[in-house]
Amino acid sequence: MKNSFAYLMSLVFCLGILNTITGQTGGANKKDGWISLFNGKNLDGWKVGENAHTFSIEDGAIKVEGPKAHLFYVGDVENHDFHNFEFKASVMTKPGSNSGIYIHTRYQEASWPVYGYEVQVNNSQGDWKRTGSLYDIVNVIETYVGDDEWYTEYIKVEGKRIIIKINDIVVVDYTEPENPKRDPGERQHRVLKGGTFALQGHDPKSIVYYKDIMVKPLP
Repeated sequence: MKNSFAYLMSLVFCLGILNTITGQTGGANKKDGWISLFNGKNLDGWKVGENAHTFSIEDGAIKVEGPKAHLFYVGDVENHDFHNFEFKASVMTKPGSNSGIYIHTRYQEASWPVYGYEVQVNNSQGDWKRTGSLYDIVNVIETYVGDDEWYTEYIKVEGKRIIIKINDIVVVDYTEPENPKRDPGERQHRVLKGGTFALQGHDPKSIVYYKDIMVKPLP
C-alpha cells in the first residue's frame, strides 16, 4: 500500500514537472504568460453560428473563406470573458480580402456582432478602412502590410485604453471616454464591457488565414 502511494505521488510530481517544462496546463500552451487559444488542429474551444463552413483548418491555420460568419472563442481560458489583456495573432490576407478581429464581444448565432469593437483586417479590399483600424472609431488609412504575407496583429486593452500594433508599429492608441458617444442602435454597444474574441468571415470573395492566436491576461 505504501509503495503504491509513493508511486502515485512520484507520478503526480513528474507530471507537474512535465507541465512546467512544456508550458502546458488545462489544454492550453503557455509561454511567458502567453496562452494559446488555437491548437492548430481543429476548432476546439471555438463556436460559429451561421455559415459554419466558412471556417476550416489548413496547414495549421484557421482559413476563412465563404459567406458572412463569425467564429467566437468559447473556451476555458478566463472562461472566455476577457477584460484587460494582450492579444496577438499571425494573419495573412489574400488580395481583395476583408476580415476582422472582435474584442469584448459575445457569441451570436447570426449577423454582425453587436457587442464590442472590431479591429480591422483589410490590406487591399474596397473598404478604405485598413488593417489595424478600430473600426468606425479610429480608422487607419495607411496600409502597413501587403497581401500574401504573414504579419502580426497585436491588441492591448488595459482599463479604457486600446493599443493596436501591426508588426510592432503602433497604429491606434485610443482611450475610451467616460461616456462615449455612439450612434443609436447596434453602435451603442461598441464599448469596453468585457467579453470574448471573434474572427470575422466578411464575404465569399475574401480569404484570410489566422494562426498563433495568443492571449496574455492582465490584472
